[in-house]
Amino acid sequence: MESELDYWSAKALLEWQVELGATEAMLDAPVDRYALEDHKPKPARGAAAAPTPVKPREVDPVAEARKAAAAATALPGLRAALEGFAHCELKRGARNLVFSDGQAGARVMIIGDAPGRDEDLQGKPIVGAAGQLLDRMLAAIDLGRDKNVYITNVLPWRPPQNRDPLPAEIAMLVPFLERHVALAQPDVLVLMGDLSCQAALGKRGITRLRGQWAEAWGKPVLPMLHPDYLLRQGRAKRQAWADLLDLRARLNGLN
Repeated sequence: MESELDYWSAKALLEWQVELGATEAMLDAPVDRYALEDHKPKPARGAAAAPTPVKPREVDPVAEARKAAAAATALPGLRAALEGFAHCELKRGARNLVFSDGQAGARVMIIGDAPGRDEDLQGKPIVGAAGQLLDRMLAAIDLGRDKNVYITNVLPWRPPQNRDPLPAEIAMLVPFLERHVALAQPDVLVLMGDLSCQAALGKRGITRLRGQWAEAWGKPVLPMLHPDYLLRQGRAKRQAWADLLDLRARLNGLN
């Protein structure tokens, strides 16, 4: 039996229902159409069945970092491994890789926190005003990056707007730092700042940790206040001087 409604009447009635909000055809009960065999697409006759989607393998950046770091047999190779490490987003926003400064193989290895603006521009750790202060501090006990000190950072790339690094970022870069220490072979590590203490000792609170010798990666370590902190808190320079004297005494005792 043909409908008694002509095309235009039916169209007007449908538009009126849409205006009332009836935009979907509903049944009395929901239907799971994915469970209906008749509604599942069937391959054409003779066509190969569609391959089962393969879930991408999840990459563990820490494991990848350990593998890349362990493969480095010398400091240039470690630098190349860091440059080729693709799992740290900090790399995308930084100008330069901040790998090291000073004398590789020196008795003292200083580990700073993260690059700031000056470090990012120059590609060297602890430069600018903080670096000038550090150089004066080291010279006072007959040390210097030009003769017997080697310097690096926990993070080789500057975080955006100098924000605090994320725990995941630190975790994926610690294997490179540990390998860095092993290849540089210092007698003593100096941890300057909270982040370096967290990476090497698993602790934070540099004002509490400073001046207390500990051990990490088979090396004696001395936590010290970062020169950036000393520039803001001049009264703390007395504590830094005491730590420098302690460092000098330790080096003399290792001779």
